[in-house]
Amino acid sequence: MNIVLLGPPGAGKGTVAALLKKELDVPHISTGDIFRENIKNGTELGKKVESIMASGALVPDDVTVELVKDRLSKDDVKNGYILDGFPRTIAQAEALSFFADIDAAVCFVLSDEEIIKRLSGRRICKSTGKIYHIVSNPPKVDGIDDETGEPLIQRDDDKPEAIKHRLEVYQASTAPLIEYYSGKGLLKNIDASVSPEEVLASVVAALKA
Repeated sequence: MNIVLLGPPGAGKGTVAALLKKELDVPHISTGDIFRENIKNGTELGKKVESIMASGALVPDDVTVELVKDRLSKDDVKNGYILDGFPRTIAQAEALSFFADIDAAVCFVLSDEEIIKRLSGRRICKSTGKIYHIVSNPPKVDGIDDETGEPLIQRDDDKPEAIKHRLEVYQASTAPLIEYYSGKGLLKNIDASVSPEEVLASVVAALKA
């Protein structure tokens, strides 16, 4: 099954996708993770998108489309995949339709207030990518990764001013995708305010239905 995950930043798409990946035994393809890996490794792509992502803006469609097209050409996607962070615009969705068949678009629904609370409290270990939250999932020692002892960081795009900008970008560019996939009969709305395990159960039930 080929699935697209929709919804605002901070709605828990990445967390639930990691669980759904095991449930369906298909790869989880996160464009954000691919971009961040390139930034970390100092590649040409990384240099191109670093300042764009830090500001909370979207990476240009042509760059993202080529990245996803290349990823979907790999052998591990033959039994399906979970796309997380793509498409983010109608143009990307239409481009995707030329090289992929989507079976369902799962939309995570969450209020702006809850999104800001979730994202601004997020902290990350730079070397491993492990994610903490200062309220819901704090490290054993404040500001320090449990395993490596490294200082935790707050991503630039998780700072309140960037979050507000990301939400504005989402409403302008990405929210129209809900109508796009609804019109194709592929949209499945999911309440994202509950625990990841409860969200997963709702997603699996919606996909089976």
